[in-house]
Amino acid sequence: MSDRLSQIFRRCKQEKRSALVGYLTAGDPDVPTAEKLILALAEQVDILEIGMPFSDPMADGPVIQAASERALAAGTSINDVFTIAKNIRETYPDLGIVLMGYANVPYTIGFDSFSKQASESGVDGVLMVDIPAEENSICEESLKKYNLHRILLLSPTSTDERIKLAAEVASGFIYYVSLTGITGADMGEATAVKTQVENIRAFSDLPICVGFGIKTPEQAAQVASFADGVVVGSHFVSQVPQHLDHSDVMLSSLNKAASEMSAAMTKIPA
Repeated sequence: MSDRLSQIFRRCKQEKRSALVGYLTAGDPDVPTAEKLILALAEQVDILEIGMPFSDPMADGPVIQAASERALAAGTSINDVFTIAKNIRETYPDLGIVLMGYANVPYTIGFDSFSKQASESGVDGVLMVDIPAEENSICEESLKKYNLHRILLLSPTSTDERIKLAAEVASGFIYYVSLTGITGADMGEATAVKTQVENIRAFSDLPICVGFGIKTPEQAAQVASFADGVVVGSHFVSQVPQHLDHSDVMLSSLNKAASEMSAAMTKIPA
């Protein structure tokens, strides 16, 4: 199992800050432009989440749904996702890379083939939104065979029993969803999120990253004060449709948004 993710969280802890985890959808608005955007984001984040475009992203809000639609309309394939990941890995050998998406994508080509290609592309872990801990047998063997971390989601509705199971199955880090809703909605109340994170820590020693609804540096700083990592997705993705006719402005806008979020990570985690 790759130790890159644990090294990242260890380094961030030594630097007295939280890790910034940034998400963009592969192929949005087209493959060449997406690779430039993802490379730019990689400069600012500790862990990069590359979204695998899918036609029915049920956990995602309108911003990321539209990103998937643009990527698919541009003809983005899973091979493009692997190519982007490989190019990112060659450029940033110490960056954490996680593929995020839905089970249909690896299921179509076979979990073993998917895991093999992901590993060969330099990917550290995979987060499949619709494969909960209870269904771990679907992907566990293939992911372990190719040394890929299994990132799992927990939410405000997760019971202690589910948290315990996720802690037993997950590796790399646990992704805590700050709200009961879709990506891009408003973040949950920070105090309540902190309480939930502390509860998860009672069951697991894995780093805990908090995401969904973090749209401002102020919100990111709040979460960074108690979480090991802060996940920003829709806020970064939203820079794309605002400047579809001006890729240079799109890139500049993304750089500014990522820089502001990166600066917010300087809070000392509790």
